[in-house]
Amino acid sequence: MSIDDIKGSIRTFVSRFFRGHDLGDGEDMFASGYVNSMFAMQLVQFVESDFGVAVENDDLELDNFRSIDALAALVERKLAPQAA
Repeated sequence: MSIDDIKGSIRTFVSRFFRGHDLGDGEDMFASGYVNSMFAMQLVQFVESDFGVAVENDDLELDNFRSIDALAALVERKLAPQAA
């Protein structure tokens, strides 16, 4: 899965919560005032179910979820084959 595919999937998901606002890939979702704690939980659940990755406690830093770019980078790291 390419980074553009990952971003597209994330963009589609978050756009349901940002009606009337075209969220940029680097825009801080949490600073925008559009999100709340319920959205944050839904975002973690979406990442785990849509991309088949486990979001670990160490991953739950705001910087990993702040923007579409940051979230896509987290997913890309989680999907990368682990070095032996």
